[in-house]
Amino acid sequence: MKNLADSRVLIVDDVKDNIDVLVNALRDEYKLSVALDGTAALRSCEKTVPDLVLLDIMMPGIDGYEVCRQLRATESTREVPVMFLSALEDVRNKALGFEVGGNDYLTKPFEVLEVKARVRSLLKAKLYADAVRETMARDLRIAREIQMGLLPGDPAAITKGTGLDVHAIVEPARAVGGDLYEVIRLPDDRVVVALGDVSGKGIPASLFMAVAMTVLRTLAKQIVEPDEILRRLNDELLEQNPRGMFVTLQCLVFDLARKQVLCAGAGHHQLLILSPDQPPRWACPSSGRPVGLMPCNPVERETLSLEPGETFVLFSDGVSEARDVAGGFYSEERLVATLSGASSDTPADIVTRVLADVRAFAAGAEQSDDITVVAAQYVPAQMRTA
Repeated sequence: MKNLADSRVLIVDDVKDNIDVLVNALRDEYKLSVALDGTAALRSCEKTVPDLVLLDIMMPGIDGYEVCRQLRATESTREVPVMFLSALEDVRNKALGFEVGGNDYLTKPFEVLEVKARVRSLLKAKLYADAVRETMARDLRIAREIQMGLLPGDPAAITKGTGLDVHAIVEPARAVGGDLYEVIRLPDDRVVVALGDVSGKGIPASLFMAVAMTVLRTLAKQIVEPDEILRRLNDELLEQNPRGMFVTLQCLVFDLARKQVLCAGAGHHQLLILSPDQPPRWACPSSGRPVGLMPCNPVERETLSLEPGETFVLFSDGVSEARDVAGGFYSEERLVATLSGASSDTPADIVTRVLADVRAFAAGAEQSDDITVVAAQYVPAQMRTA
């Protein structure tokens, strides 16, 4: 944890005598910065973020209330404690100080010992809060590494030599998320490709994601039909699900020997198929409910022929429901437009294209949901050597 003596206190007051008193009282204990008005105070905070701001209210130009509002509206200074030091004694002035985000309020003339005690108390609380946040951030980084480690490390390597090329991108909205995907190569010329989206976000979703993925991986190695995989997964998740969480899923089984794709959906989007020289088309509408909601999930499967050069694109809500700064949705229609003419692209290019277009659409808006895209392309050996 940071040493208290390394804390920086910004003193903001337009009266030199007031500044001199505070500097003399605090200079032996902390690092100090000084600003003579609100504008200078905000510039100082942009340059070096302080650990505490001692803020006068009545100043020329920007007053102390507005300085505090702007500090609270800025990411880098949102958590910096602010103590108002003002001659305004009315309770309404004090109430306004707390409403705009102040942490403490002391009226002038003040006792130096009281100022020092309050400064020390605020700084100790900030150092403790900073240490807690740093610990949480570290733990979340570790949790993210663990979660990403659960996903297939290199899908293309898993399917190498099968004629199926698979690539994926996962971008959690927070440090950890609830999206999942799976690529499993089985010994009888079958490859299972699945994508899921857990309800909610953050740590609860990531824990449920880990459970769902572990069970899905086990079932996919034992069961041939994707609909049966999802029905069994539904039953397994229902047994221990105290929070009532659920996951939507799209599950494909590529039967490369028979040149077929068996697909089943549980409350998830349809997938897009890109065929050479054809516009994208939707396939595999979901027949079942999200997995984990209730027993007897009526999931059905569909069988498609597997044609050379076809690409199957699966995606989560974070794509179609991505928002721009005006609150508009990216939409499935835009996804189709983005992938029109992309049938000759590699799976790696396709997932990169989708993510780049979602980012361009959002144009700086905060990501509201996890983004996952999986592209599986069938390229038999004769096409690669042609």
